[in-house]
Amino acid sequence: MSTSESTAPTTPVTPAAPTMRAISQDTLGGPEVLKEVERGRPAPEPSEILVRVHAAGVNPTDWKHRAHGIFLGEPPFVLGWDVSGVVEETGLGVTLFKPGDEVFGMLPYPHGVGSHAEFVTAPARAFAHKPSEVDHVQAGAIPLAALTAWQALVDTAQVQPGQRVLIHAAAGGVGHLAVQIAKARGAYVIATASAAKHDFVRGLGADELIDYRTTDFSEAVRDVDVVLDTIGDDYRTRSLPTLRPGGLLVSILPTGTTELAEEAERVGVRAVEMLVEADHAGMNAIADLIATGRLRATIADTFPLAEAAKAHELGDTGRTTGKLVLVVR
Repeated sequence: MSTSESTAPTTPVTPAAPTMRAISQDTLGGPEVLKEVERGRPAPEPSEILVRVHAAGVNPTDWKHRAHGIFLGEPPFVLGWDVSGVVEETGLGVTLFKPGDEVFGMLPYPHGVGSHAEFVTAPARAFAHKPSEVDHVQAGAIPLAALTAWQALVDTAQVQPGQRVLIHAAAGGVGHLAVQIAKARGAYVIATASAAKHDFVRGLGADELIDYRTTDFSEAVRDVDVVLDTIGDDYRTRSLPTLRPGGLLVSILPTGTTELAEEAERVGVRAVEMLVEADHAGMNAIADLIATGRLRATIADTFPLAEAAKAHELGDTGRTTGKLVLVVR
């Protein structure tokens, strides 16, 4: 070998930055705006974990944000708050989890969005250990809807054994989990749903069923302690007369106005509006309900990540029973 050959400089090879598949959109609109893209894989910041996503629920808030932006503003963005998967890496200071742990949780709502991808980072305390009794599809369907129901019925309304609870749209994503949570608290549950879904809701534990298409619940129901409003519109004010004096209506569709609270005060009851929050303690409580067989999501359908648009098309119909889930891995 010549001297020139032995001393020739070499060019270092820079490893390619890791990438992942994700479902993104560049504009607001219908399901057709959702596209599979390749983007850089995130790295966990201090107190965060990187999760390899196995399954991610699709919720009404996803298709509403896809169409209207709401809290997220203008695209591009990746939707998804529900996630179940495996810890790939931990950030500085994380003590709750280690790589290889199976976890599930809800990304901080609304700006922590992004689980409709192969990897996602989020605060470690947005997660809990996934119960071994369920698979990732089941676990990925639960967090946002179950936390919404838990925070409404337990944290906010503090439902007690023997109380009467009225749950609207009881066959829906939040509703069908709320029925189970209310029953786990020992409540007497009155549920609204179409007649075709009464057997399903009764199987969840509901004590009394009302077909909203043929019966005016506002006249048929009285003396309830808590109403869970998952529909909005005039259901909120129509539900107030069903409450006993001092009873509480919790709406999960906040408007940012004081009209509902003022009307409730006028008729001698209470009403509050809430947004779901990422919640480590709540996720642990939900994990316990799952592990003990008191809470289970009904899966309406599953779709591979690349077919997220099909999941949104089905969600847009408003006729699903239970939850839609993207299977990522």
